[in-house]
Amino acid sequence: MSDNTEPSDDHARDAMTRGDRVRAAARTLRTPRSPAWVAEETGVSVKTAQKYLDQLVEDDVLRRIERADRSLYCVDRLMATYREVAALQREHDREELTDVLESMQSEIAAWKATYDVETPGELRASIADVDDPDEVEERREVAADWEHLDDRIPIVRAALNEYDWASDRDVVPV
Repeated sequence: MSDNTEPSDDHARDAMTRGDRVRAAARTLRTPRSPAWVAEETGVSVKTAQKYLDQLVEDDVLRRIERADRSLYCVDRLMATYREVAALQREHDREELTDVLESMQSEIAAWKATYDVETPGELRASIADVDDPDEVEERREVAADWEHLDDRIPIVRAALNEYDWASDRDVVPV
């Protein structure tokens, strides 16, 4: 391998411990998956995957869902959202969060005016009326960005709504 070559994903994976591989894969589980699926993806035994998945459930990173006669795992979105709200409150002051919220809402308002639509779905549907491939791609990108902002706005709002409450409790006793 030359000095300019990036190490392969397999090499990076081999450098991680079994637990690190399972934990890294588990943090990406948006849809419920079985321990066998995680084991196959991470190159560990099902027993090892089960051990680390159960630890992540105990740590409120994953949720265990019982379906039929088996356990499935996915990211605990509620706890992930709480952690994200706390991170926003710790990393930004109230004015910064207010500015971010205002900027996101302004961007959405501009898209509504530019494309004469009310939702990202309507923007995606408007692609059927467009012949220019560049315009189609632009509308797809704007719709994806809009959906992302729609997901982020409630999180920023929650950080702002509970800013004082969280600040009062985020004090390390001396």
